[in-house]
Amino acid sequence: MFFTRFRRNQPVIRARQDHCISRANIDADALKVLYRLSNAGHIAYLVGGSVRDLLLGRQPKDFDIGTDARPNDIRRLFRNCFLIGRRFRLAHIVFGKKVIETSTFRRQPDEEESEPGLYQTDDNTFGTPEEDAKRRDFTVNGLFYDIKTFSVIDYVGGLKDLDKRVLRCIGDPNVRFREDPVRMMRAVKFAARLGFEIDRASRKAILKHHADILNASVPRVCEEIFRLFSFSSSKAAFHLLWEFNLLKDLLPDVDAHIRAQGGDKSSLWSYLDALDAYPANAEVTNGVRLACLFYSLFHARLEEEEKKSPHGRVNRQHLARLVLHPIAERLRIPKATLFAAVSLFDTCRRFAESPKRSRNYRLVRHASFSEALAFQRILFTAERRDTAVLDEWQALHEQEANRFAPPPPSDGLPEDANEPRDVEPLETARRRRRRRRRPRPNPVPEAPTARRERPVTVSEIPTLSSAAQPAF
Repeated sequence: MFFTRFRRNQPVIRARQDHCISRANIDADALKVLYRLSNAGHIAYLVGGSVRDLLLGRQPKDFDIGTDARPNDIRRLFRNCFLIGRRFRLAHIVFGKKVIETSTFRRQPDEEESEPGLYQTDDNTFGTPEEDAKRRDFTVNGLFYDIKTFSVIDYVGGLKDLDKRVLRCIGDPNVRFREDPVRMMRAVKFAARLGFEIDRASRKAILKHHADILNASVPRVCEEIFRLFSFSSSKAAFHLLWEFNLLKDLLPDVDAHIRAQGGDKSSLWSYLDALDAYPANAEVTNGVRLACLFYSLFHARLEEEEKKSPHGRVNRQHLARLVLHPIAERLRIPKATLFAAVSLFDTCRRFAESPKRSRNYRLVRHASFSEALAFQRILFTAERRDTAVLDEWQALHEQEANRFAPPPPSDGLPEDANEPRDVEPLETARRRRRRRRRPRPNPVPEAPTARRERPVTVSEIPTLSSAAQPAF
């Protein structure tokens, strides 16, 4: 008789000498959290995209940590810890403006534990490191870095896909994408940002279930759309959205405009390409990004309205609102971002000529001038126009900035260099109010002292005439 032995899948462990991750490239505060959890007897792994980026030689944006410690245990170890979340409790360990997100290992909930339907509404179930890795979205995001042994642990085949530069979904993509439709947008984002190829099964699943993105949370979808612009990957990301028909569900006006202009021949791709090539791409605001995404559509509408107008003059601001209003309602874009994009569309004609008139000084001194100038440089680059006019505007802006800048100290040292470190600034001291003291209790009234009054004579008493006397 032959017996078949079923063994549990063993993780692939890559030792320290076989990978390029160094603690010198890990954030110092993240190392503090890892070591404190490890010294307290808990498992502490660096998880998620930070391990993926370190293996690719990229600098991670943030560092997430996974541990077997429960949320309340994490809070006892760190005074600067705050627990957040309703579906699943997360620990945010705060170091100034930096947050190290620390989560307990969790697993996929069982059928009897979850609500009916594929969309996950409850995820508050703890598990093992292997179960936590298998519940993640893609294999390259399921890698762990052990702070004790300095090794990389792989339960899902992420190291193999990382070497092949393939983005593969963990589990059946038809089920995982229906559980959380935002994963389809995340697949597009990672493929564009990392330059990876989405595997065949995931591509077919996105093409089949792309309409399910309308069931996702609107704030999450809006956040993921603006994340597509990061790391100078907006052109590749939105092109993949268009290929997978996700753009037709999210931005139907933009999708119709691309198809009307011939797909790959659309001018939209040139504007997004110029946005990615802009040197200060990481500092560009969401208002500029939204304007770059919709400028091709706005320009086409503007040309149509100018042909209909008898004198060729169109209210640009009104037209910009008509173009951006549908997307603002559909995705609930913040008003500040929406108004910034409308203003950028309206100021395009101001940069067409040299700043020679006196009224142009008002534009140079405006707080959003740098944002408008950055948008114009992106447009000029996409349209291959000469930027000499923009250089004149930039020179005038720098001249005005230097004109109103405070003079530097004469001795080359700051003004408060000779003051003690704990001295209070003069402006703060002037603003401080005096502490209001409590009113003292009223003393017991003393008996009035007799005082001498001057006697009044009869001649000093006023007499009233009969006409002046009051009538009763």
